[in-house]
Amino acid sequence: MALDDDKLFKKGLPIRRAVLGAEYVDGSMAKADEFMMSFQRATTAWAWGWAWGDPTLDRKTRSIINLAMLTALGKIPEVKLHVKGALANGVTVEEIKATLLHATAYCGIPAGLDAFKATHEVLLAEGAIKPKEAKPAKAPKKAAAPKAKK
Repeated sequence: MALDDDKLFKKGLPIRRAVLGAEYVDGSMAKADEFMMSFQRATTAWAWGWAWGDPTLDRKTRSIINLAMLTALGKIPEVKLHVKGALANGVTVEEIKATLLHATAYCGIPAGLDAFKATHEVLLAEGAIKPKEAKPAKAPKKAAAPKAKK
């Protein structure tokens, strides 16, 4: 690509903020010392400016791909982060579920289970799904009194 890293960084930063949330991105940048800032610049330029900044795929499609790849890699903290991004990009709960089921079929049950648990936690926290209502506990049955012998 003809753009240099600084141009890619400037292109990627607003995309990263839009997908992951300005609070998260700005917080990551603010916490970064000189050493970590090199990573912040690289990920913003390459992942967000170069990859996400390419108009060939829309953001919804990219979010779905990310969820599948992160499930395959077992990168659960990133799954959580990108579930929020997927919701922001218009991916429905049903599409997220279908993506995770598809990834489970190809990546295995343990990877899928971890991704499902993490996604469920985020969907509940974001209000995208409602928690299951607890059923009231049934009172234990009293043992029948023994019958008297005649």
